[in-house]
Amino acid sequence: MTDVQKPWSGRFTQPTDRFVEEFTASVGFDRRLALYDIQGSIAHAKMLGKIGVLTESECQAIISGLEQIASEIERGAFAWSVALEDVHMNIEARLTELIGEAGKKLHTARSRNDQVATDLRLWLRDEIDRISAELRRLLAAILDLAEGEVDTILPGLTHLQVAQPVTFGHHLLAWCEMLERDLERLADCRRRVNVMPLGAAALAGTSFPIDRFYTAELLGFDRPARNSLDAVSDRDFAIEFAACAALIMVHLSRMAEELILWASPQFDFVELPDAFCTGSSIMPQKKNPDVTELVRGKSGRVFGHLMALLTLMKAQPLAYNKDNQEDKEPLFDAVDTVLNCLRAFADLIPHLRPKRESMRHAAKLGFATATDLADYLVRKGIPFRQAHEITGRAVRLALERGVDLSELPLVELKSLCGQIEQDVYPMLTLEGSVASRAHYGGTAPDQVRQAIQEARRRLAAGH
Repeated sequence: MTDVQKPWSGRFTQPTDRFVEEFTASVGFDRRLALYDIQGSIAHAKMLGKIGVLTESECQAIISGLEQIASEIERGAFAWSVALEDVHMNIEARLTELIGEAGKKLHTARSRNDQVATDLRLWLRDEIDRISAELRRLLAAILDLAEGEVDTILPGLTHLQVAQPVTFGHHLLAWCEMLERDLERLADCRRRVNVMPLGAAALAGTSFPIDRFYTAELLGFDRPARNSLDAVSDRDFAIEFAACAALIMVHLSRMAEELILWASPQFDFVELPDAFCTGSSIMPQKKNPDVTELVRGKSGRVFGHLMALLTLMKAQPLAYNKDNQEDKEPLFDAVDTVLNCLRAFADLIPHLRPKRESMRHAAKLGFATATDLADYLVRKGIPFRQAHEITGRAVRLALERGVDLSELPLVELKSLCGQIEQDVYPMLTLEGSVASRAHYGGTAPDQVRQAIQEARRRLAAGH
């Protein structure tokens, strides 16, 4: 049994069982919130001083003591105790040890319930900003790559089969669209994170004349939470972030899958940098895309954290319950995983080497310009369904001859449809096909250049 005095021990006649003490303690992981706990406590102390609950000297002693504790934590000199359960009690105990009775007054008009909810929001707010910055770095790297590949042609695929030719720059801009939506979602999520629970106390508020708007201003929150019950029990903000994180990982995993395919000898579209690959312990020739495979694999980990948080909250009555101690480890790991995966891609993309000739060769396979032939016939006045049928017969004829559509003699094309003339051939080239998609959002090089400029402007403007 431990001889550490619990801050709530007055009600109890027996000390906490040692196993229970370890089982219920969260200090092993919630110490990560320590500097945010101190930040919140300093703001709370200033508010208590403002309303006269603390004297000026008590307030200053608390602030000085908390600043010393922050320094100890940053130096790795702080002694953490499992017996003190969590980050809050560890810091409060050390504060009282440093400054005496004034340290015991800090917890006036608050509870660990509103304290931890505030700490978690302060921490997550900063982490969202870090993730957003890394997303922007990745977006900038993709835009740089796309700018050099505006005219590079590769096959666009559906069902992993050759569909129509597109430019590599256009394909990379599709990645950017996914990541920009992630940025927008994070910004929207941050608005709901940036609401302050402090002042809700355990669940019902406090009888002290606190100024929650003043505390919120000190901590950079947009406003205090409107309802004390909801303030301490809400974890929607954590779930919403986990959903945003899961979607980021969906997008990174899809990108990873394409990079893995493209780097394979069967595709041979790109060369991954050696620094982001590993070899085989038995096969000397291997160059394995381990980083991209790990990003793909880690997506499931973040999906699991989202499900864990949803399950955690689904049957909890109001207000706070000890279950909520289990919100932190999934959230912490989701943040770490997303940040690491974004960093890996933002570092890798600038060193990716496209293999333009391989892409072009692949685009010439599979009759990628068949739709262009159908569109040509429609412009000659033939209904699309009929044009589709004629083009299908042209593809079958080209298969029998072992040639591309553009290599079929005009006489054979006219045997399928008398309205086909010599002017069809520019439409059946790869360049002709991509150039014809010259509308907003299309794959034509001029449209891609314009889209890159617009994306850069959005990125610079912060939205």
